[in-house]
Amino acid sequence: MSKTEFNVASRHFHFGWWALLCFLSMGILFELLHGFKIGAYVDVSSQTRREMWVLSHAHGTLLALVNIIFALTLRVLSLENARWTRLSSATLLAGAIFIPGGFFLGGLFFWRGDPGLGILLVPLGGLMLLISVYMTARGVSAALRE
Repeated sequence: MSKTEFNVASRHFHFGWWALLCFLSMGILFELLHGFKIGAYVDVSSQTRREMWVLSHAHGTLLALVNIIFALTLRVLSLENARWTRLSSATLLAGAIFIPGGFFLGGLFFWRGDPGLGILLVPLGGLMLLISVYMTARGVSAALRE
């Protein structure tokens, strides 16, 4: 295992587990807001906020798990191609921040039922995630062929 691989994998283990804690806590908070019928969360006028925040929670939780799986993949397959792992790592982290962050900001500031400008981070995050998954799939395929 190379030092670069260890650093990249470690970064994703740390990020993934802390993000999982954050987004699961967010889900519990949303359940409490819903259970106690907090108007800023359950009122009809807050439907956009509720939908955006639920999407933030769901996507954030899933992407936290993807980060952990990425770290496990690097470790299990002993992938040492630092060039693709560094770029794949950076784009995965960007996607894991931009997608749930965009949904959260879209629900934090919204106008007349439309999400706020923060929602513009979501497609950018999706592109980053797509790049990361493509690069990782190619790297894994090459490693398995060897």
